[in-house]
Amino acid sequence: MASVTMKNVCKIYPNDGYEIKGVSDFNLEIKDGEVIVLVGPSGCGKTSTLFMLAGLEEISQGEVYFDGRLINDVHPKDRSVALVFHNFALFPYMTAFENIAFGLRPTDMSDYEIKGRVYEVAKVLDIVHLLDRKPKKLSGGQKQRVALGRALVRKNGVVCLDEPLSNLDAKLRASMRVELLKLHKKFDTTFVYVTHDQAEAMTIADRIVVMKDGFIQQVGTPEELYYHPANIFVAGFIGAPQMNFGNVKVIEQNGDIFLDLGEIKLKLPENKADKASAYIGKDIIAGIRPEYIYALGTDDIGGFSEPHLEIIDAEVQVKEFLGDRTYLYCESAGVPLTCAVTAMSDFTVKSGDKIKLGINRNKIHLFDKTTELAID
Repeated sequence: MASVTMKNVCKIYPNDGYEIKGVSDFNLEIKDGEVIVLVGPSGCGKTSTLFMLAGLEEISQGEVYFDGRLINDVHPKDRSVALVFHNFALFPYMTAFENIAFGLRPTDMSDYEIKGRVYEVAKVLDIVHLLDRKPKKLSGGQKQRVALGRALVRKNGVVCLDEPLSNLDAKLRASMRVELLKLHKKFDTTFVYVTHDQAEAMTIADRIVVMKDGFIQQVGTPEELYYHPANIFVAGFIGAPQMNFGNVKVIEQNGDIFLDLGEIKLKLPENKADKASAYIGKDIIAGIRPEYIYALGTDDIGGFSEPHLEIIDAEVQVKEFLGDRTYLYCESAGVPLTCAVTAMSDFTVKSGDKIKLGINRNKIHLFDKTTELAID
């Protein structure tokens, strides 16, 4: 295993007489045996960061340490880093055995030792029966296991994974996420994992690094990012369907603080009102996740009362049935709202139905409209 420290790391690309910063002021401490996932949209700098760790990209500025040792100028083969590519990158003319053993050949290990190491890893990956096959005889999931075996067989301190599941179908991708976690526990290796899939990041990571335009937006556990996003970008990127956002005005009436959406006014609970009080008379951005907007029914529910819920009228625009849950894309007073409903056996709606929605006031997130930072 290895700990990794990145201090003020930048990646600068020359481009026709001027420079483009692909990664800016990247600072991160990775603990021994931790699974760190870099996530963000295409072009955010996550793969460039991974390749700087692995030595495939030159570090333009800043410092990178493995276990306290500066490795900026250390050759990739001497960094104790393994890399798994998103396209597997297997040698087509080699068997699975030879692909896995490839990184061991330049060492002083004997053929007997290499064979033992390969079979040890193949047994954990459940591919012993595939070792004599060439890649063209392997399925996508089997190729991915061989690629992982090649990375793990050297028992490197850090394993870098560049979107390793992106070429697999959805069902296999889900099962391989679980397998990756099992492998991490067995090998107890530091993983640095790149993906654009936030669901993948939430499943695999000990901590997630959310990136945008080369900058770190937030670092935290999946739970921290989901429940306490630092800004609008993180709030919208983490979670599916994404958080509902709306431009609102903060107003005060009879000592209470409300969010004014025009025809809809939401009274804020005390803890939220304290935070919003500095913005009275100003516009801010409010957000709430779909699972905290409850579909209450199509009938009159005038007698329904829950102190934490704001009841509003809405019309269903689109219904998306996914089996264990249903997403309702609604509109209320011109405001689009997505709500997530589970176990709908006793509650059926269709497009065009008028329904009642209950907004959980305790779960509203508030963001500064100018800085887009969370209002704490």
